[in-house]
Amino acid sequence: MERISHYIDGQIAAGSSGRSGPVYDPASGQETHRVDFAALEEVRSAVAAAQEAFPAWRATSLSRRADILFRVRETLDRHRGELAALVTAQHGKVLSDAMGEVARGLENVEFACGIPHLLKGAYSEQASTGIDVYAIRQPLGVVAGISPFNFPVMVPMWMFANAIACGNTFILKPSEKDPSASLRIAELLTEAGVPDGVFNVVHGDRVAVDAILADPDVKAVSFVGSTPVARSIHEAATRSGKRVQALAGAKNHMIVLPDADLDMAADAAVSAGFGSAGERCMAISVVVAVGAIGDRLVAAIKERMAKVQIGDGRDARSEMGPLVTREHRDRVASYLDSGRAQGATVVVDGREDPIVSRAGFFLGVSLIDHVTPAMDCYRDEIFGPVLSVVRTETYEEAIQLVNENPWGNGAAIFTRDGGAARQFQFDVEAGMVGINVPIPVPVGYYSFGGWKQSLFGDTHMYGPEGIHFYTRGKVVTSRWPDPATSTVDLGFPRTR
Repeated sequence: MERISHYIDGQIAAGSSGRSGPVYDPASGQETHRVDFAALEEVRSAVAAAQEAFPAWRATSLSRRADILFRVRETLDRHRGELAALVTAQHGKVLSDAMGEVARGLENVEFACGIPHLLKGAYSEQASTGIDVYAIRQPLGVVAGISPFNFPVMVPMWMFANAIACGNTFILKPSEKDPSASLRIAELLTEAGVPDGVFNVVHGDRVAVDAILADPDVKAVSFVGSTPVARSIHEAATRSGKRVQALAGAKNHMIVLPDADLDMAADAAVSAGFGSAGERCMAISVVVAVGAIGDRLVAAIKERMAKVQIGDGRDARSEMGPLVTREHRDRVASYLDSGRAQGATVVVDGREDPIVSRAGFFLGVSLIDHVTPAMDCYRDEIFGPVLSVVRTETYEEAIQLVNENPWGNGAAIFTRDGGAARQFQFDVEAGMVGINVPIPVPVGYYSFGGWKQSLFGDTHMYGPEGIHFYTRGKVVTSRWPDPATSTVDLGFPRTR
């Protein structure tokens, strides 16, 4: 069985811990690879390689770094089909969706290509008599990213593009469920001219994560994953004195007002609820129907769900693929039983779809109506193709529902009323807001991140806040006086 190993100091590094894990093709349910799990010594080897590469990479001119990043972008772009195929093979999302993931990841590399502009500082001439003051931003050193299974190409690009552009060296710990894409990215970065040791990959489980968090030479950690793990990583990293941004779970709501175009809203709910089998932290998992539109909206959503094409993702007809593992599929399906037992109406049960009888980790699209905040299917992040509908009488009740939810990643509203939309963006407690846009993932030159329990840390990811996260500020006060004018002055410095 093919083995997936680490990538350290510019080359494949076979695992030596003796520990490994299975990698599956979710469409067939078959184990296709074994991935090496790093021990403490292997993580330390990657950190040492990154630490050794840092001084020369930090000293590399901005123009040279930008030149390399342009070549990185072009190399990754040439291989976008290959990267997307790896995502489909190990994550299960359909090929068209995987191609979209790669394209959105490349946005972040394109943004990082502007690093000579992005790292421009500030300069104040004659701040005081004969004194100039200027501000610069400098890299941190060795930094690390811990990325999730649902976006094995895009999320690493969120992290490493800005990190290495700013002059840091980088260690990626990808998900052990779909690790091949990260290894191929490492090879392509080397091909594009990224120096050995600047980008490294270590695979593994909690042992590797804990080693990264504890290593004193790792200065910052980026993480995307579930809320309990994000909280734990944030606490461990801050205890170790590291800078950390940990993006966590979500329960994204889509409010539909009575004046909305219900056909457009239903299209959006199905697209955002079931794309990538619901395995997106920005998926719409709750539709909030306001007023008397509930029955019509549910009927429109159900009609569209019946037309969703589910398959192995490798053909052009498939719109939704399997879930990533059998265990995850079964956990997602359990919410259909708990929802029914707790009083909700299961309008469409995905377990009744013929696709479930096939090999692989398939679950059909599912719809639960008359959901309340007390139910498990509302309180938990399901992370699968299960869409819940909550009904409220007024906009005020709907916004209260959204704001009382412990997560605040994204939220959307569908309406034809500009005033209502403007009020929503003012009222809603979420980091990313969509107005007639169901998945408001920011473009690469803005930043991604939620509020409340969807984010642990001070900064959002990628874009301008990513540049801030991967650098630290330094202010220089400069004076070149005539030595003949020098005197002793014990007073506190003040502007003159």
